[in-house]
Amino acid sequence: MTDASDESELRAIVTRVVQRTLGNAADRVRPPAGEAIVALGADADRGGGARVVALGADHGGFSLKETLKDFVASLGYGVLDCGTTSTNAVDYPDLAYAVARLVSEGQAWRGIVVDGAGIGSCMAANKVPGVRAALCYDHATAVNSREHNDANVLTLGAGLLGPALAKQIAQTWLATEFAGGRHERRVAKIGEIERRFSKD
Repeated sequence: MTDASDESELRAIVTRVVQRTLGNAADRVRPPAGEAIVALGADADRGGGARVVALGADHGGFSLKETLKDFVASLGYGVLDCGTTSTNAVDYPDLAYAVARLVSEGQAWRGIVVDGAGIGSCMAANKVPGVRAALCYDHATAVNSREHNDANVLTLGAGLLGPALAKQIAQTWLATEFAGGRHERRVAKIGEIERRFSKD
């Protein structure tokens, strides 16, 4: 576990990013004070967001998010919980954006978003520059999205996956390294497409 000052700093980061992302809706989805950080595992890098996983879900994914929150922390990763905090209805793009933005800005190493099917959150997260979100539904897609595509956000469908399979997918996805080699050129081309539409 981390010390109190590290937890306080990480809570402040999550609060700032979620508030910037969600504006007035932030109070409905942000974790209550003191609950933003579940754990910072012994292997987690406390600087630059490395090995810290941002986690978010809409109301349909809330229960599975809570399961994954404890599970991911038990694997030794830090967890930043972006909400939601109940089964009250919220909009999945807000939560997907909150998680994706943390990853894009380097405050989180990777992100996981859960909604009913995982499709909408994947679409929303992929609109954030630098994010490569992948909807995974089994071991093979989890491995492929990391080895071939260097995915940095995982989306899951709570209505399609049971908790045991979701945990297996998350564990595999977090542990799988990017293969590089010929895949580097292809992933770079994804970034090139993104830059073609950048207004900067």
